Amino acid sequence: MSRRTEIDVRPITEAEFPDWNRALNTGFLRPPAVAEEQLDARRNEFVPGRSLGAFDGDRCVATFRSFDQELTAVGGGTVRADAISNVTVTATHRRRGLLTRMMAQDLAAAKERGDVVATLIAAEYRIYGRYGFGPGTTMTEWTVDVPRAGLDPRWAAPEDGGRIDLVDGADVRRLGPGLHERLRRTQPGAVSRTEMWWRYRTGVVDWNGSPWTEPCYAVYRSADGEVEGMASYRTDDRWGDAKQPLNTATVDWLLAVTPAAERALWHYLCSIDWVQTVKSGWRSPDDLLPDLLPDPRAARITTQADWLWVRVLDVARALTARTYEGQGSAVLEVVDRAGLTGGRWRLEAGPDGASCVPTTESAHLVLDVAELGALWLGDASAVRLAALGRVREERAGAARVVDALLRTSGRPWCPDMF
Repeated sequence: MSRRTEIDVRPITEAEFPDWNRALNTGFLRPPAVAEEQLDARRNEFVPGRSLGAFDGDRCVATFRSFDQELTAVGGGTVRADAISNVTVTATHRRRGLLTRMMAQDLAAAKERGDVVATLIAAEYRIYGRYGFGPGTTMTEWTVDVPRAGLDPRWAAPEDGGRIDLVDGADVRRLGPGLHERLRRTQPGAVSRTEMWWRYRTGVVDWNGSPWTEPCYAVYRSADGEVEGMASYRTDDRWGDAKQPLNTATVDWLLAVTPAAERALWHYLCSIDWVQTVKSGWRSPDDLLPDLLPDPRAARITTQADWLWVRVLDVARALTARTYEGQGSAVLEVVDRAGLTGGRWRLEAGPDGASCVPTTESAHLVLDVAELGALWLGDASAVRLAALGRVREERAGAARVVDALLRTSGRPWCPDMF
């Protein structure tokens, strides 16, 4: 095998795009060949300089892609993010530092651009902490036993004067982006979506060559006709031996900007004839779903795991971009072995705003930049991380002070996979 120094890591050219995609499919355990129509669809996402490849001779053996993203911070402000995706290393070239080299190139470029954070969805937990990423949000999936839920089986319409309408993909592409913008401006952890996101998830473009089956789309309109919620779902066709229906409705995604919309959409999904089970898809861990049912035990958690990972690239801008419910201050020593950010910072924060400036004062709390990424959106607990030995108190009670500043009353949530 080639020595590490003989493998070239660099941005790919358009001519190398087919080989890069073959390596991508191989890494994700998909059939390697990529049809021309899929390549054409994927080219819409190609940005020169943002797709990296590792080449052993003329063969691509590792892939990496990043793109511009906006991430919603606590309080509704947004920050520029370097979103990372399509990370693979071919099995023949593992343990040779290829991901480390690609990551270093990309994060250095993101820092130079002025991105505040980098983000990714981690397929494997143990990979990305060593690059300064921490799990910033959690995902939960519920499976609802519909007969046990206790809802009125005669349900026909929302009781608040709103209505549920079934629509098609064209309606989703027309109504969905505005609805999503309303949601992400208020939901910490939410990220921006491109037009291609909506085209791909309504069957207009095909990235992966899998047969497209049109899902069902439901829209909730309030009493005054405002679109406040939308869901995409699929149903199977399964019947028991005694000719009883055993069908499942699986939610691809559900967006709601009001509790009324959320209630109406979940009640609708649990009222569809023949459906005995509803799978919620990836939801926030404090989603309203279980408690919207007369019997919350009918919704059991079937998946709960880390989701959006955050890598802080600019400590001061990240900590001043978000809001704070309480008043206080702390001196944080942020350790960043990659040298992209870090140092010692005094955070002064309160409901009226925050400042974060370099300081020579003694640190109250010492933490790796990965732990700051876990804490920044308000989900993780500094007290818990201290108990685990992942942050260190230099002043007694510092972790509780940081928790009082950073933790939030509602949990962050990223509705998207990217």
